[in-house]
Amino acid sequence: MRDRNTNGSEDAGQIAGQIAGRIAGPIAGVPLDLNLLRTFLTVYRTGSFTAAARLLGLSQPTVTTQIRTLERQLGRELFERRARGVTPAPYADDLAARIVQPLDALATVAGPAGSAEDTPAEPVHLAGPAELLSRCVLPGVAPLVDKGVRLRVTPGLTEPLLEGLRAGRHDLVIATFRPRGRALTALPLNDEEFVLVASPAWAERLGAPEHLAAALHGVPLVAYAEDLPIVRRYWRHVFGGRLVRQPAVTMPDLNAVKAAVVGGTGFTVLPRYLCAAELASGALVLLHDPDDPPINTAFLVQRPGTAGHPHVALVRDHLLHAARDW
Repeated sequence: MRDRNTNGSEDAGQIAGQIAGRIAGPIAGVPLDLNLLRTFLTVYRTGSFTAAARLLGLSQPTVTTQIRTLERQLGRELFERRARGVTPAPYADDLAARIVQPLDALATVAGPAGSAEDTPAEPVHLAGPAELLSRCVLPGVAPLVDKGVRLRVTPGLTEPLLEGLRAGRHDLVIATFRPRGRALTALPLNDEEFVLVASPAWAERLGAPEHLAAALHGVPLVAYAEDLPIVRRYWRHVFGGRLVRQPAVTMPDLNAVKAAVVGGTGFTVLPRYLCAAELASGALVLLHDPDDPPINTAFLVQRPGTAGHPHVALVRDHLLHAARDW
């Protein structure tokens, strides 16, 4: 009877053979070096020699040398160097498509170097909007913790969080938009509806005006940011016009925006999930109920190269299932 390590070694050997078969045509006669291919795939996914070096535990000059070595062996340029990062050349797209599945499978079979069965798995680094994390994600993580998952949660805005994902600082990011490019895998997570709300006192003062958008010009506006990204989108989608306003209060925290409006400061636009309890209790009043409210789809984005980390898949699947009830 063969032990587990023997089976793992044989599986790894078979997968390495598959990789060789997939690229035998393009580099016939060239010795296969899985380390070069692994470095190539990491650079391809992160779009940066620096980020790839950090993920691989190598120096940036070593990554650069390995990529140049592979380019010489292939006789083709793989990346175009830019001021910030690199862009894959057309041939790199084809090479990545050939090796990504077997190379990720090899990482899964081999597992982390030097790992032992009794060694705790590495934490899963999850990031996303602070409000969604605190209101929807964190109240439901108990089943994951019971299974031995360790979470490191980081709040923030989507753009810098995606940069952190590419650089290897996060494993999963809840993004407020689908990331561009083919290097990141993004799955639709949930749709958030935006609602126009105010305190009961302001709702009573407004009454039922024929032109709500015009009537609100006399009401203080509380917003997430000076450029009114959420409120402007609501105005454009629902009222079909451009909002030109100076907010009375700004705070880059939607929970704080909600608190100010509950306190009677004025009106705002919030995701419905964030103020559902206040709407149900009467602490906030829905000022408008359009047939076609603005909807924004959130995406769950996974860092490339995490296929060998079982807890990343566990957290991903848990979030995709739990989001149905958000």
